[in-house]
Amino acid sequence: MERQGPGSPEATLKALSFVDGLTDESFIADIGCGTGGQTMVVAGHVPGRITGIDLFPGFIDIFNRNARQLGLQDRVKGIVGSMDALPFGEEELDMIWCEGAIYNIGFERGLKEWRKYLKPGGYIAVSESSWFTDERPAEINDFWMDAYSEMDTLPNQVAKLYKAGYLPVATFILPENCWTEHYFASKVAAQEIFRKKYAGNKIAEEFSSLQMIEDELYGKYKEFYGYVFLC
Repeated sequence: MERQGPGSPEATLKALSFVDGLTDESFIADIGCGTGGQTMVVAGHVPGRITGIDLFPGFIDIFNRNARQLGLQDRVKGIVGSMDALPFGEEELDMIWCEGAIYNIGFERGLKEWRKYLKPGGYIAVSESSWFTDERPAEINDFWMDAYSEMDTLPNQVAKLYKAGYLPVATFILPENCWTEHYFASKVAAQEIFRKKYAGNKIAEEFSSLQMIEDELYGKYKEFYGYVFLC
């Protein structure tokens, strides 16, 4: 799969358009990078080094293969690691990128813990699931409260950015095709391969089951929630 969550090259580039000042000396981390679909888009439009971090070795193998195929291996590399124990020093990064993955550690916790890795004036850009309304049907509310109880409305998420010490420059809602065309359409066959490869891995099995249910519920309740980009 090109992506392990909702998104698109267009959405990635839109978020990137709000970032200024990156140079050949810049150092960027893509946390929860998956196979690196969005990472390669970023690398194609900004200078500097990019390190992708993901928990699954299989994703990182594909990430590094993609970087080689695009001739980016000299400045783009993926390594296996956990987002709650990042291999960076304080104030080492010029930008943190994280599409559809911060939920693994928790939105507020991730913002707080990752802040120390950014240089003064550095950027963070994350996409995150978000409620579009204060009230919603019980079925979708109960699903997300069980799957990810920290899911919140965009105004509250922006407030959490400020609380963690960031100065938001832009937010926008990802369009529907970020789910349907760039995520769901490529996921059916990939999920079967993923389940076989990680058979017996509890984290992987739970991830796969939630993804299947998520597909169905999005089509039914998409006016109540979606993904947003915050940067």
